[in-house]
Amino acid sequence: MSPEDSAERVGHMVPLRLRGLNDLARLVSGTMTMGHPTYIVHFVERGKHVYGVFIVFRDYYKHYGIPMFYYTVTDKELPGDYLLFRSDEGGEYIEPYKGVKPGWVAIPVVHLKEKPRLIGELEVE
Repeated sequence: MSPEDSAERVGHMVPLRLRGLNDLARLVSGTMTMGHPTYIVHFVERGKHVYGVFIVFRDYYKHYGIPMFYYTVTDKELPGDYLLFRSDEGGEYIEPYKGVKPGWVAIPVVHLKEKPRLIGELEVE
């Protein structure tokens, strides 16, 4: 069975484009601080840099779960392999970084060679 056949058999994820990188960092840090190991994936699509996270929307009607891909798009690749996030009374702060820092939630960024076929069509413009 070819990869295209297996993607068609399983179906595509539901892509949900977020407003920006802060929304993605807030979403992922929220799941991480509740004890769920989570990471951001990065790949290039039509010259744009896509950053996103795979999440399963569980127990939707009779389905076992609907696979969702929450993502945002940037013009340039972010430096480093982590997206750092923190929030305090002054607001939210995100910082692409090469490692971790005390007091920040360090979200790993995994760089993919290409977009996974299961994601389907994305809005990147």
